[in-house]
Amino acid sequence: MTARVLGFSGAELTAVYVPADAEGDGDLQLAGTAGGWGLPYGLPTHCARSGDSPVATAFRTGVPLWLGPEESATVGSMGVLPLGGDTQRLGCLVVVDKRPDAFGADRRRLLELHADQVAAGLEAVAARDLGRAKGAGGGRLGPGLETLRGGAFTLGLGTGRIAADAQVLALFGIPPEGFDGQVETLLARTAPDDVPALMAIVEPDRLPTPGQQLSFRIRRPNGELRWLSLRCQVLMAATGAPERVLGVVADAAYLRPSADEVAIVRRLSAALAGATTIRDVSRVVVAALRVPLGASRVAVAELEADRFVVTVLDPPEPDAWPEEWRSEWRSEWPDTSCHRLPTLEAAVRAGQVALWPPGAALEPGLAGVGPGGLAVLPLPADGRMAGVCLVGWDEEHRFGPEERSLLTATAGLAGQALVRARALDAGHELTTMLQRSLLPRKLPKLAGGVAAARYLPATVGLEVGGDWYDVIPLSDGHVALVIGDVEGHSAGAASIMGQMRTAIRAYAVEGHPPDVVVSHTNRLLVGMETDLFATCCYVDLDMEEGIAWFVRAGHLPPLLRHPDGRTEEMDIAGGPPLGVVADGEFPLTEVGLAPGTVLALLTDGLAESAHLPVEEGLRKVREVLGAADPSDAGRMADELLGSAKRRDDDVAVLVLRYDGMEVRPTRARWAVWRLPDAVMHARRFTARTLRSWEVTQEMDVALLVVSELVTNAIAHTQGEVRLDLTLAADRLRIAVNDASPRAPVKPGSVDWEATGGRGLLLVEAMSLVWGSVPLSGGKQVWSEIAVSPRERPARGSAEEGG
Repeated sequence: MTARVLGFSGAELTAVYVPADAEGDGDLQLAGTAGGWGLPYGLPTHCARSGDSPVATAFRTGVPLWLGPEESATVGSMGVLPLGGDTQRLGCLVVVDKRPDAFGADRRRLLELHADQVAAGLEAVAARDLGRAKGAGGGRLGPGLETLRGGAFTLGLGTGRIAADAQVLALFGIPPEGFDGQVETLLARTAPDDVPALMAIVEPDRLPTPGQQLSFRIRRPNGELRWLSLRCQVLMAATGAPERVLGVVADAAYLRPSADEVAIVRRLSAALAGATTIRDVSRVVVAALRVPLGASRVAVAELEADRFVVTVLDPPEPDAWPEEWRSEWRSEWPDTSCHRLPTLEAAVRAGQVALWPPGAALEPGLAGVGPGGLAVLPLPADGRMAGVCLVGWDEEHRFGPEERSLLTATAGLAGQALVRARALDAGHELTTMLQRSLLPRKLPKLAGGVAAARYLPATVGLEVGGDWYDVIPLSDGHVALVIGDVEGHSAGAASIMGQMRTAIRAYAVEGHPPDVVVSHTNRLLVGMETDLFATCCYVDLDMEEGIAWFVRAGHLPPLLRHPDGRTEEMDIAGGPPLGVVADGEFPLTEVGLAPGTVLALLTDGLAESAHLPVEEGLRKVREVLGAADPSDAGRMADELLGSAKRRDDDVAVLVLRYDGMEVRPTRARWAVWRLPDAVMHARRFTARTLRSWEVTQEMDVALLVVSELVTNAIAHTQGEVRLDLTLAADRLRIAVNDASPRAPVKPGSVDWEATGGRGLLLVEAMSLVWGSVPLSGGKQVWSEIAVSPRERPARGSAEEGG
């Protein structure tokens, strides 16, 4: 029987040449042949690499050669295709056909795909230390090449009809006379977990990368599970839509796991059976992969909407991961948008294990995970991707087929386990997502200080708590720091937490003093239909003067780290928890902060537990705070969290390092009297003030903005009107306060014959930015104008006048 292992599509002879010596310029030797009536068509057993034979030329140039009878010195056509890429040339595939014009466009494409299959087989043989083939005769293939039994097919995407040769049908275990020509018949033999990847190759945004191999499993009629490899090319119609698929399928028995890998997979399967949470599943996967593979890093992440949410990292230290990951470290683990890691996003969409060798061109967020080699394992389940696992090596790592087999098996098991765990704690997941959405995604940048916050959910139980924090920029260089805790662990606690955070932010932005902010929030909670109460610590800090006003409502006292490293538990007068007494009093405590001071606010989950009294817990937190490096606020917050793996309660930490402001803003204020010439007096005050500040180039623009804002306030409001001027850095801020809560409305269009309606349009045209914010009993309309950098005048404040 004539062997057609390598010679498909009617080829009369197929041969493989491989280097006899991997080093130097030795010969290329004939490793195996198939077909040819038992004759080698005069093919030499050796070809010098430096010679001018077709085999040597294709090997050196990496370009396929298609030769007619005159050029090939044979009775028909010859194709010589290089095996391997530019970095590693593995040999050449030679195909001979009796017909003089045997290699049309489609057949050339199929033979190039088949050459890629042969190259993969040679790599697999080398990886398993079988050595390169040593000559051949009588139509026999070299060692290992017999595993590449395969054939070709053509699939019409419009009809679903597939023309597959006998070799393809034999691999699937389908007799030629019993094949109906439908692609669904072949897909029915495919392992369900692998079907999505096969279907994805015909989607326009998922076209296979040239040279990419897709490995999948089939179940033959006798129950045997067999690995096959597929390489294909999608041909497009004139409209740009996929029209046909040309492909080659080969036996990939070299992907079958070894005995050691089977043992690893069995242990993994048993461990996953007892994992009931997503975190437990992730830990089992990390334990199963890192040590057996000698990996430097392993990360497991879930897919939530368009974000990768990390569930376990090993090692867990932030320094072990790329800077892009650390910048997204808002809680125990980082999470980031899929779009920030396009290579990872594409690998997950493809749905197959993706491997990158050392030095691969990857975005920094991935290159830093595995500089010596990186494996990305999409975790499939129920026809979708449940998550992704990243395995990275620091030292140079070359991937063998055994690893691909192990990683593929691990991915399938882990994906199913993730789905099971997600079903078990769906309620916990919903409340956790609710709580994350209610916390700030990032903290604002502050002039004169740096703030950092961390939040960790409880690890005991399936409910989440109501810990929250916030940093709220206020007017006149002030900033509000808030931390709080709603009683209980439930979705209701998380919901109340969100309402408390929103209420405090709204009252603070309106300009209320700290005690009034907390008092208003207390009355709001008392009036809600809930039996829950909350504790809170609110701080209003003047970043210019370093003066802080504290209000404490049943919460732990703040901790202070002085510039010399001393720590103290601040003696702050306290009031009752929020939601207990409607008329509760919340005293105000004033404290001065020196530059270099660190203020730490925390919830009781960090300092108290069933086995740790709160006094002892605060003492331990103070020790960590005193030993931490204040130059990195984020690292300090990480160290305060500690390394406890098991927590009975949620934990929130808010840290602020107060640096002081090198250049303080200069301010002036003017009370506008309601007189016929009020606008003139406001303009004169502005002109005098700007001249004293040496702001002259922008004088006309500033006077125009003052005129419009003051005119608008006097014409449309009642009560007091105040003009505030602030010069800071390279901007002049002009603000007019009035007693009306109604925000100004910019006209959509202006009738230029009308006498009004142009004021806000002029303000918008003259300003870098402008806007309106509510204040207690009124509002403030403001505008910022760019000014030329200059030496700041002596700090002072103009007196109010009229």
